[in-house]
Amino acid sequence: MIGDNESKYVNECLRTGWISSKGSFVAQFEEDFSSFLGVKKSTSVSNGTVALHLALKVLGIGPGDEVIVPTLTYIASINAISYVGATPIFVDSENDTWNIDPSLISEKISNKTKAILLVHLYGAPCNMKPIIKICQDKNLYLIEDAAEAFGTRQDGKYVGSFGDIATFSFFGNKTITTGEGGMVVSNHIPLIDRAAFLKNQAVSLDREYWHEEIGFNYRMTNICAAIGVAQLEMANKIIEKKIEIASWYRAELKGYPIEFQKERNGDQHSYWMVSILARSQSECNVIRSYLKESGVETRPVFNLATSMPVFRSDELFPVAKKISSCGINLPSFPALTSEQVKYICTKVKAAIDSQVSDPA
Repeated sequence: MIGDNESKYVNECLRTGWISSKGSFVAQFEEDFSSFLGVKKSTSVSNGTVALHLALKVLGIGPGDEVIVPTLTYIASINAISYVGATPIFVDSENDTWNIDPSLISEKISNKTKAILLVHLYGAPCNMKPIIKICQDKNLYLIEDAAEAFGTRQDGKYVGSFGDIATFSFFGNKTITTGEGGMVVSNHIPLIDRAAFLKNQAVSLDREYWHEEIGFNYRMTNICAAIGVAQLEMANKIIEKKIEIASWYRAELKGYPIEFQKERNGDQHSYWMVSILARSQSECNVIRSYLKESGVETRPVFNLATSMPVFRSDELFPVAKKISSCGINLPSFPALTSEQVKYICTKVKAAIDSQVSDPA
C-alpha cells in the first residue's frame, strides 16, 4: 500500500540532493523502526539477505560453527549461513504454525552449535518460549528472521524483539516496503553498532578512508529510507487490513476441507501471506489451476531447503514436506476488497468440488 507521503518524502530527497546513503531519512527510519518495534537500536541495510549476513557476522559465527534452522523457509535464510562459512542444521516444522518445531531442536544440537536461526514464516510467530529456554540452557545465540513478519506479535511483544538479534526485509511485496531494503535490530546496542560499522565498508569512525577490516557496502539509500518513513506512518493501518483480509478468507471457506496456517491463542499473525493447505498435492494443483484460469495469481509454499541441490539431504522432514507440496499462498495485498476475496473463494470451492473423490 503506497500513500501520498512516499512521493512527498522522495521528492524532498531529490530536491535537496540527498539521494544516496547519507541523508536525514536514513537515521529517521532507523529511529522510527526501533520505536515501533520496541527495540533499543536498528541499522538499515540494502536488503533482507544482507541483514541476515550481517547478523551472523556480528555474532562471530563462521567456519566450523553450526546454525539450527528450519528446512521450510525462503532460501535466503540458508544462504546467509553459508556466506559466513557455517553449516545449516535443518529441523522439521510444526503442523499448525508451519514454523520450526521446538520439540525437535534439542536432538540437533552438538558441540558445534552456535545459534538457532528461526523464521516467522508468512507472518506466523514461532513458539518463542521453548526456543528461548533452549538457547538459555545451551548458551546459544537466538536470531530471528522476521522478514515476513513485520507487525506479528506474541505475548504482547513484536517478533524481532525476542532474540539476540533480528532481521527484516522491505522488498516490494512485504507488509511495508522500501522497494528493496532491510533492517538489523537488537536490544544489544554493541551488536548494532558493529553491524553499522561493517555495512559501511568498515571505515574508521575517526580517520577518513581508513578501513580497519574487511567490510561490506550494505547501506540503504536516503530515497529508500524516505519511503520507509512514510510506510511506517501507515503500518498499523496496513497490518489491520491484512488481518481483516485473512478473516474474510476464513469466513468464505468455512466448512470446506482447507486448513489455514494457524496462530496460538494470544498471538497476532500479521498475514504477510494468507496461506492454506490442500488435502493433497494434486488438489493443490487443481486449486491453483482454477485460480490461474480465472486471472488470480497464487504462489506455492517454499520448497524445502533440503530439496535444493546445494543443500540436499536424505533426511526426512515429513511435516515440512506435506506443507511444501500442498500449501498455497492466496492474494493478500492490502488493496483487496471483500468482493474480490469472495470471488477468489468461489473458485477455490469450485476446484475442491470438482474432485470426484476424496484425494486424501
